[in-house]
Amino acid sequence: MTKYRPEGKLINTESNAYYLANEERLREAAQKDVILEGRAIVCDCDHNLHIELGSMRGIIPRSECAVGIEEGVTRDIAIISKVNKPVCFYVTDFTFVNGKKAVLLSRRAVQAEYSEKCKSLQKGDIVEAVVTHLENFGAFCDIGCGITSLLPIDSISVSRIPHPAARLAVGDDIRCIVKSFDEKDRITLSHKELLGTWSENAQLFAVGETVSGVVRSIEDYGIFVELMPNLAGLAEFVPNIDVGETVSVYIKSIIPEKIKIKLVIINSFKEDFPIKKIQYFYEGDHIDYFRYTPKNCDKLIETFFT
Repeated sequence: MTKYRPEGKLINTESNAYYLANEERLREAAQKDVILEGRAIVCDCDHNLHIELGSMRGIIPRSECAVGIEEGVTRDIAIISKVNKPVCFYVTDFTFVNGKKAVLLSRRAVQAEYSEKCKSLQKGDIVEAVVTHLENFGAFCDIGCGITSLLPIDSISVSRIPHPAARLAVGDDIRCIVKSFDEKDRITLSHKELLGTWSENAQLFAVGETVSGVVRSIEDYGIFVELMPNLAGLAEFVPNIDVGETVSVYIKSIIPEKIKIKLVIINSFKEDFPIKKIQYFYEGDHIDYFRYTPKNCDKLIETFFT
């Protein structure tokens, strides 16, 4: 599946630059069925995309801009929104526009080919993804050639968040797990199982340390503070603390058999702090089963993919 990557991953490669250098190499790319990328610079009044190739003008006709455009399943906003962004394509033909030679391209052909390849994916397979936009209910991710899949908010991390923007930003490179397929073969993703078990996260901390965290919820019996995306602790209640604030917390105790970390809030900060870089604990290509809780814990939190 490495041939098909999220859009933007090829545009700065040596191979891509080689084939875009001149007409002869573009013809070579057409013969070899090489996937290339260029930046869309204009969407004209007929909704054809004009692509910056450097050596000559590239045009993706409206019907070739995306799977489903010609059938009316995909709206034209999917074309308009590509301006100023990298898009993938095959070279399909050469023509003349206003007396100047131009090359015709097809993004739809790449997407259609990848959609077929996606049918060979299995639940538990791990894919590269790029976050394309965020909604209250989750993050939409490009998993290859502009094919979009949904990462639901409750699958982003074990620690609950109010909005995907608390964890992710548009343009982020992430790794995701194929969680399920619907009746139209659309893929739903998961992410939290790659962020480590309770024990893997907890071992990064020690009793007696003072560390930073983010307030995720406030209850009558205490304040839940996120230390890592897959790890939260409970602090004693203190007034004048709001959800989303960054706090300094003293680690009072770590109790694996109850998956509890007891904290004491030392300071709170109203300033916005940048989203931390995602740390992955699993680097393989497939996962069948994930158990979050330690073996000596009575509570069982697990995920089956196959």
